[in-house]
Amino acid sequence: MEFTVQQIADLLQGKIEGDTTVKVSTLAKIEEAQTGALAFLSNLKYEPFLYTTSASAVIVSDKLELKKETKATLIRVEDPYSSFSTLLQYYQAALLASKTGVEEPCFMGQGSQIGENHYRGAFSYIGANCRIGNNVRIFPQVYIGDNVTIGDNTTIFAGVKLYANTVVGSNCTIHSGAVLGSDGFGWAPQPDGTYKAVPQIGNVVLEDDISIGANTTIDCATMGSTIIRRGSKIDNLVQIAHNVEVGSDTVIASQSGISGSTRIGSNCVIAGQVGIVGHITIANKTTIGAQSGVSKSVKEEGLIIQGSPAFDYKQNLRAMTVFRKLPELQRDLEILKEKV
Repeated sequence: MEFTVQQIADLLQGKIEGDTTVKVSTLAKIEEAQTGALAFLSNLKYEPFLYTTSASAVIVSDKLELKKETKATLIRVEDPYSSFSTLLQYYQAALLASKTGVEEPCFMGQGSQIGENHYRGAFSYIGANCRIGNNVRIFPQVYIGDNVTIGDNTTIFAGVKLYANTVVGSNCTIHSGAVLGSDGFGWAPQPDGTYKAVPQIGNVVLEDDISIGANTTIDCATMGSTIIRRGSKIDNLVQIAHNVEVGSDTVIASQSGISGSTRIGSNCVIAGQVGIVGHITIANKTTIGAQSGVSKSVKEEGLIIQGSPAFDYKQNLRAMTVFRKLPELQRDLEILKEKV
């Protein structure tokens, strides 16, 4: 794919400095870009590369004052990082749109329907009575169980497993290896010390505009639904247990785990390796620092917490300061005891 800088500037509502007929065919980092590439400058730490880059065009801030002449044509915008992200989205969408048709062998069960302009990769499997929308991309070796619903413009990458009755909204992305709808961890202890399985008969529901990372697992509900609300973004290697509800526009980073029946609010930020116990509630706009363990409900909106057990971020920092001094404080205590 090839575009002129004028086309790109029109898309980003930017202003051009230089040759408006320059063409670009790829996107690249400013320090690595070659002729034909489009780069961007957001962090001024990389400004020296602006004057040496081989990129044909560079997206820069409309407030940047040049220290030298540049070889590259400049596209000035209000926010270079956001503008470049927009281009990446268009570029990715164009690549996905090139995938159409049905590769063989693949399978679609009785009573299932799929919309227009779809792609089904080789060895993909669609069970019975599924409803799949328009412009859906299903990559090779995807398994879709019976009675699954998938909305328009959703992409499901290779090796994803969607158990029966899963519901996926529109404009979602599910990355390779993710599993939605596997059994929740439900085991009833018996008098003889063994465990009896509690059947998990619910499902998983993803609303619209959701991203699920590679090798993330979302368990089905025991009854009812495990729900991920609109706009949430979940990283790779995240575990979400049965009957959890994640609010809208919440982000969850890698290696975090949420235990059963916990409710996470909207616009929350959960950093990497966070563990959250079951049957609690996390208020809207809560931020949880990396490697925290959350053992009780967070009832006040907008709190930043960290630690294990997690509590107020600033108090935690002060506590860590004291903790680091414990060996010194113990030594001083021993000296005082000797004097007494």
